[in-house]
Order: sequence, then structure tokens, then C-alpha cells
Amino acid sequence: MSLTRAERKQFDEDGYVVKRGVVPPADLTPIKAALAEVIDAQVERLAGEGTFDETFADAPFERRLALICERYPDSVWDVMGPIFSGRFTGPEIFHSLTHPGLLSSVESLVGPTIIGSSVYRVRPKLPSWDRGEVPWHQDSGYFLAHCDDMLVLTCWIPLIDVDEGNGCLFVIPGSHRDGIIRHYTGGHGGYLEIADDDLPGAKPVPLPMREGDVLFLTNLTAHASFENRTEDVRWSLDLRYQDDAVPNNIGEDPSDYTPERDPVTMACHPPEADFVIRDPQRPEREVRDASVFHEMRERFFAGRAYHPGRGWTPLHERER
Repeated sequence: MSLTRAERKQFDEDGYVVKRGVVPPADLTPIKAALAEVIDAQVERLAGEGTFDETFADAPFERRLALICERYPDSVWDVMGPIFSGRFTGPEIFHSLTHPGLLSSVESLVGPTIIGSSVYRVRPKLPSWDRGEVPWHQDSGYFLAHCDDMLVLTCWIPLIDVDEGNGCLFVIPGSHRDGIIRHYTGGHGGYLEIADDDLPGAKPVPLPMREGDVLFLTNLTAHASFENRTEDVRWSLDLRYQDDAVPNNIGEDPSDYTPERDPVTMACHPPEADFVIRDPQRPEREVRDASVFHEMRERFFAGRAYHPGRGWTPLHERER
């Protein structure tokens, strides 16, 4: 599953490339089952508290969350909270992050020493849900500025087939070439947002994909996704990787991050734990046990490592 020369060329020139069939759908079954279990536990808890009188237990994976949130719109975060953030730290996400076929492609772009970059996310895009639409942004908008010129590779993996109807990603080819674009806080859905008149001039490209295809993005490639106009939930994974030269927090403690520390000495995204996936020169550094991965992640969440942020201006204060 290494990238071909043509795929690497497209990645370098356009800032993205889609590779088909990297992760067989059967290999995604465990993480979908784990997500279904989390939803089931939350729904059963809310039913036990008397909040829900219908659990939609017989609905398929792609549909159940949509039915729940249509019936109980005020309980969306009660159901999705454990999966929408990086707090989904079970063995299934660890095995997804370390999937051999995926890592073979990742190695083509970051080299043989692979660091699991701290920010990964499970993305359930609900039908007609305002928070599901993610405005134009670069991933570097969320990282510290000294990492802008380094590659933090995003691998976006749909857990169901995606197209423009249910919210596939759009990218702006070549938008990675001119560095960081000005972002604003408090954009659509509460996300960071690039204003329309600051976007590069190239025409956005939609990227329909099949389950298990992988979109490889640079951290400076402008991308967005829009409304899900179907009845099913569009599920996807954002996984990120970097080489060992990119700043990380391996071997550090959350307490090492304080307001007094110079930001240029910090990991690209301090609040979450990076980890070593492959290191041919020092294999003893590799995290091979899902329980160790879980403990590292939870320790950083509990420690609340200081994050100085970028100082972006709020969108409502933008000069027009």
C-alpha cells in the first residue's frame, strides 16, 4: 500500500491525494462495532434516567444515531460526547492508527520513523446538523505556529461511502503552497474558519470516496465539508502522523506545559499525547500495546496541558 511515484507527485503539487482501498472494509468493522457500543451505552443510560423512551436498537449503524438525534435533538452531545473528541481511546482506534496498510502509505510521505500525531478524531456528520458542517480551514490553524512549515499528515478515512450528498470533503488544490492563511475563531459550528475572501483562487474539488479509501492531506491544505442531505450519518476518521523531527510531547508530562514555557519548545498540539508507532533505529520506543496507548492519552487529558493557542481574531470582530 505504499504510494506510487504519481501519487507522491500529486501530494507534493496539490497538497492531497486519494488512494483507493487502503483499509479493507472488514478491517473497519471492529471500530464501527466499538462506536455502536458507545452509542448503545449512552442511550441505555439516558433511557434508564427516563430521558429516552425509544432507543432505536434495531436500526443499522449508519442510521441509528440520526434517528436518536432527530427524536431527541437536545441530547445530541449526551450521546456523542464520548466519541466526538479524542477521548475515544480504546483498542479499536489504536488498531486503526497502526493499521499496516495505512502505515505503508504513511511511510511514503513521512519516512520510516512514524509518530502518531496527537490529534485524531471520529467524525459523525449528522443529517442537517449545524455542527456537522466544517468550514474552510487548514489543520495548521489549530497547531502552534512553529509547526507550520513541517508536515503533520492527515489521513481522512470514510467509514461509509461518501459523496456530495452526505458530506464528502472538498479541497482547494495547491492551497498548501503559500503557508498559513488567516483564520478566525467562532466560525460556523464553532470551528476555526477562513473567510471566503481570504481563500486561494483555485476551484474547490469534491472528493467522493468509498469506505476504506484514504485521503492524504498536508496540514496546510485548505479543506471543508458541507451539509449531509441524506438520512444516514456520514462516519469518518481523522488520523494524523508526523516524523520524529516535528515537535512532539513524547517523554513529557502535561505539567511540563506552563504559561512560562516558550511556545517554540512545545509540541504542535500540547493537550493530547503523541506516541511512537515505528522507529527502526530505536524499536524500544514503539507503543505496541493498546492499553499503554490508552493510558498515555488519558494522562494528558487528565493533566490538562497548557496550550497557548494562535491568537486568532474572533469572526465577529473581523474587519470587513
